[in-house]
Amino acid sequence: MPMPTEIIGLLRSRLTFKWPDGCETVIDARDLRLRCRCAQCVDEVTGAPLLEAGRVPDNVRAKNIRLVGQYGFSIDWTEAPCANIYTFRALRALCACERCNAARAAGQEPGGG
Repeated sequence: MPMPTEIIGLLRSRLTFKWPDGCETVIDARDLRLRCRCAQCVDEVTGAPLLEAGRVPDNVRAKNIRLVGQYGFSIDWTEAPCANIYTFRALRALCACERCNAARAAGQEPGGG
C-alpha cells in the first residue's frame, strides 16, 4: 500500500490524506480519533471499546503526526495521550471518492494494495 504524498490537518477539524493516484481521504479529526484501535482505546482480548465517544470533545485535533515504519502514522491528539497507529491501508479504506467506491464495488482494495 503506497503512503500518502501529503497530509493536511494539524490542528484542524478535518484531516486530508492525498494519495499518489490522486485520491484524497478526508475525515473529521474526531471521527478518526474514535477509530483508534490501540490498547488504551480497545480491549486487546475482547475487542470491546474502552474509549467512550462522549469523552472525546468535538474540537479534538491532531497536534502531531509521525510516520511509523513504512506502513502507517501515529497521531498525537490534543485531548489525551494515545498509543495509536493508523495504517495506510486503514486510512485508504476510509476514502469515499468515486474511484475508491468503484474499486470496492468490483471487489478490489482501494489504492491497489
